[in-house]
Amino acid sequence: MSEAIDVITEETEVSTTELACVLGITGRRIRQMAEDGQLQKVSKGRFLLADSVQRYVKFLSDGPMDEEDKKLEKTRRVAETTMKASKATIAKLEAEELKGTMHRAEDVAALTEDLVYTIRGALNALPGRLAVDVAAVSTPAEASEVIRKEVSKVMRELAGYHYDPKKYEERVRERRDWSERDSDDE
Repeated sequence: MSEAIDVITEETEVSTTELACVLGITGRRIRQMAEDGQLQKVSKGRFLLADSVQRYVKFLSDGPMDEEDKKLEKTRRVAETTMKASKATIAKLEAEELKGTMHRAEDVAALTEDLVYTIRGALNALPGRLAVDVAAVSTPAEASEVIRKEVSKVMRELAGYHYDPKKYEERVRERRDWSERDSDDE
């Protein structure tokens, strides 16, 4: 008994696996060539057999890439690698920020500004706190002692200021919440 053999025409479609078998390459290579535009899909995972074979033969006969194509390919690979490295760096920095081992300059600046305002407030309050006490003394030495004590008191209060990781964590969470809301609005 003889089996019926289908006639191959220009309209004959084959799967990725079938085309890979005909061309003697892997299915992954077929998909890669389709992504690069060297092979043309007619639908998902389907190719015209005759057209694909002709395109593959032309691809092979064109030989190696010319110098300009090599430069473009190298540039593309470098850009791709740089992009991946940048994304990895950003992810690492975000993780460190969430762990509290790294702070953004804007957060440090904001908390430093808070400290400056605290110092400013304490210094601006000095004249009001000292006016009555200094007016009640009779000698400059006594006035100096009153002022010195009050300045020492302010300095002790400021010396109690310390790094608080929770304040940085609050700022990070606020900023992340803002950026998530901003991206949702877009």
